[in-house]
Amino acid sequence: MMRVAAIYDIHGNLPALEAVLQEVRLAQVELLVVGGDVVPGPMSRETLECLLNLDIPVQFIQGNCEIDALAEMSGAGAVRFPEQVREVMRWSAEQIFPEYEQLITGWAKTLRIEIDGSGAVLFCHATPRDDNEIFTRLTPEERLLPIFEGLDVELVVCGHTHMQFDRMVGSIRVVNAGSVGMPFGEPGADWLLLAPDVQLQHTPYDLTKAAERIRKTNYPQAHEFAATHVLQPPSAEKMLEALTRAELK
Repeated sequence: MMRVAAIYDIHGNLPALEAVLQEVRLAQVELLVVGGDVVPGPMSRETLECLLNLDIPVQFIQGNCEIDALAEMSGAGAVRFPEQVREVMRWSAEQIFPEYEQLITGWAKTLRIEIDGSGAVLFCHATPRDDNEIFTRLTPEERLLPIFEGLDVELVVCGHTHMQFDRMVGSIRVVNAGSVGMPFGEPGADWLLLAPDVQLQHTPYDLTKAAERIRKTNYPQAHEFAATHVLQPPSAEKMLEALTRAELK
C-alpha cells in the first residue's frame, strides 16, 4: 500500500513546512505531492530548496501563484492580483528566478496517480480545469458537476482556498488538503495523508518562534504575515463567507 502525502499552499512558510515534514517522515510516506503555491511568502527560496532536497520522492504541480510569478518575471505581470499582492509576488519571484524558472515552468497543471486503496487520484491546485477557480464545502453540487463529471477518477485532491473539506461531487470524492503555510481557522499547518484512506491532518508547531523567524526576513509584508497568517489566522467562518461571494457561479 503506497502512502502519499499532499501538501498545498505553503506560501514560503518554512517553519510550518518543517513541522509537517517531520510528521510526513513519521508516517513513512513514499511519495510527496506538492500541490502548488510554494510561493509567494517570506522564505520562498528556502522553502523551495527544502522541497527539492528531500530524500522522499516529490512531484510538483503549479499553483496559480507559480503561474503568476512566472508571468510577473516575464514582464506580462500577475494581472489577476491587486498591486499589494503583486509586490510580494515580485519579491518572492526575484528570490527564486532565474535559477528555478525553467524547473517551475515544467511543473504539470494536474497529476493523476493510481494509489492502492484509493484508486485513480487526480491532484489539481484549484479545480481540474482551472488553477484559480474557487469553490468550498458549501458550493452547490450542480455548479460543480460540469467540472468534475467525466474525469474517470475516484478521488480529486485540491487546495487553493486554504480550508480543508471532504465532500462528494456526483460519484467523485473531492478533498481539499488545506494550507500548510496560511490556513484559515485554527493556527498550525494543514495537509493530507493517503495511507491509503483519506486522512485530513493538522500539525501544530511553535508559532511564536516561527513568527520571529519570519519577521527577521526581508519579505515586504513580514510582520503582517507573522501576525495574520501564523499567530492569528482569519476565522474559518469569515473566510467561508468571503470565498462564497467569490466562488464560481
